[in-house]
This record gives sequence, C-alpha cells and structure tokens, in this order.
Amino acid sequence: MTKPNHHIFSDGTLERHEDTLRIDLLDGDKKHLPVESVDALYLHGQIDFNTRTLGLLNDHGVPAHVFGWKDYYKGSYLPKRQQTSGNTVVEQVLAYDDEARRMSIARDIIAASIHNMRVNVQYYTNRRGDFAETVDRLEELKNRVETIDDVNELRGVEATARKAYYRCFDEILLDPFELTRREYNPPTNEANALISFLNGMVYTTCVSAIRKTALDPTVGYVHEPGERRYTLSLDLADIFKPILADRVAFRVVNRQQLTVDEFETDLDGCLLTEAGRQVVLEEYEQTLDETVEHPRLNRKVSYKSLVQTDVYSMKKHILTGEPYRPTERWW
Repeated sequence: MTKPNHHIFSDGTLERHEDTLRIDLLDGDKKHLPVESVDALYLHGQIDFNTRTLGLLNDHGVPAHVFGWKDYYKGSYLPKRQQTSGNTVVEQVLAYDDEARRMSIARDIIAASIHNMRVNVQYYTNRRGDFAETVDRLEELKNRVETIDDVNELRGVEATARKAYYRCFDEILLDPFELTRREYNPPTNEANALISFLNGMVYTTCVSAIRKTALDPTVGYVHEPGERRYTLSLDLADIFKPILADRVAFRVVNRQQLTVDEFETDLDGCLLTEAGRQVVLEEYEQTLDETVEHPRLNRKVSYKSLVQTDVYSMKKHILTGEPYRPTERWW
C-alpha cells in the first residue's frame, strides 16, 4: 500500500523532534507527524526549517515540495536517491543522444497523452455536449504521431491536440466556469487557475515517482533539458494531466464542490484561495488513492502507483529494451 502525501498550509516551523517531525504553528499549536508514514511533504504555508529537519527527511527518503507566494510552485528538496546507478544515468543520456531511441520514447509519451485527452472528451460526449468531431480529430493526431521523426514537429502535434482538447472545456465545465483559452503565468480566470494548480500537483507527483528510481529527472525526451524544471517530470506529467488534473477539475466544478467564491483576482491574475486549494487537494489525494484493475499486472493498483509503474517501465526500456508502456486509460 502506498503512503499518503501530507500538505501543510499553516505558517510556522517544521522541526525534527527526536525521530519524528513536529510542526510548530504561529498560534502556538504543535502537531506531530510520523515521518515514516509520509510519501511526500507539500509546504504551502510560510514554513521555516533547518538542516536537522532536512536530515530526517533525507533518512526516510521523503521529498519536500515547496510552494511560495499565492501557492506558486517554487521547487523541491529531493533526498538522496533510494537507488543509485551510474549505468542507468549513462543509458538514459545515451537514449537522449540517440535520435531513434529518443523519438521512440517521445512518440510513446505523446501518443499516450493524446489518447488520454481523447478518452476524457469521449466520456463527456452526450453528457455535456457533442464532441464527436474532436474525438475524431484527436484519434487522427494520435495516429499521426507514429509517422513523425522530428521532436519539434512532435511537440507541435501535441500542442495542436491540446488546443482542440481545451476547446471542449467550456461545455464540460458548469457555468460560470469557462476556459476560453489556456492562459497561465499568471492564469487569467478561475478555470485556468484551477488547471494550473492541478498541473503543478501532477508535476510534483511525477518528480516524487522518478526520485524513487535511479533515473535522472533532468533528462527528458519530449522536453529539452534545461535549468529550471525537471524535464523528465514534464514528459510524464503530460501523460497524467488528463487522468489526474483534468478529471479532478471536472469533478470539483461539476459536483459544485468548488465555486468561483474560492478564487481571488488581483493584478497578478486569478488564483485559488487557501480554502479552495484545500478542497481541490482533498479530491486530488483521494483520486491518487483510487484503484483500478491493471490488465497487465493482474491486480488492483492506485493511480499513484500507475505513475510509478510508468517510471519503472521507462527505466526497463532504457536498460533492457523492453517495450515502454506509458499509461493509456483503459477504464
């Protein structure tokens, strides 16, 4: 059974107290958190911590994902790897440098991403609107992926698919939520703010999963390696955004768990309030814990385990040449 994530919204101090974590809140309240029961720590408030705290997180392999002002993702403290393998990193880089190997992995990622978009739109056809034309368009773009031998062209096809996909959101989401167009940095309305926040959560979920292996999160295959983000996490997040971020967004809006009152608008765009973030994160964490019957593994696995399975499948592919099987929603 996978361990849960833990989110801290309050301001205060995170300290090591013997062999557990203690959260000293500004109102004087103290909470104890058994570190061995946490998969990843999410710091949403203004939290002070020291090297003793980081040492405890490191000892237990717990990453800490840090969110700054207005809950913008700022970065992650990643503990020492649970697995280390120079051979794995070398093979990962060689796969990136080999155009054929890189394109094979990149095509699999983008095909899975488009498939998962298409399944979402197909689900809502006749429930929220007539999206048959978009379903066909996404199927056509997915088939086109197999014919592409240039990564820039591949990214262009993915962008075209996502644009067609996002055009369905205004009908899928209950009024007054509307996407109009995908905008971020900063998001300009409630739907954009919700999607951006959830996309950040999917990204950190992928960061945590990669860190449990010997793969290097900075070497991706669709996105170019850079200095500001873990590009392999960006690659994997594209697969899981439709499964995790978008389905959670549809659910909290259409079940009216979230309203426009849980957003605030200022000169820097539109953002979720703390109460809104808590509603969304509760649904997101519950979704990570949901299970589905896996046809290849012949057992039930959680959504969080699906992310980890993707990472292991990529690692095996890089090291042994076994087929890489990114998650394409079958349920």
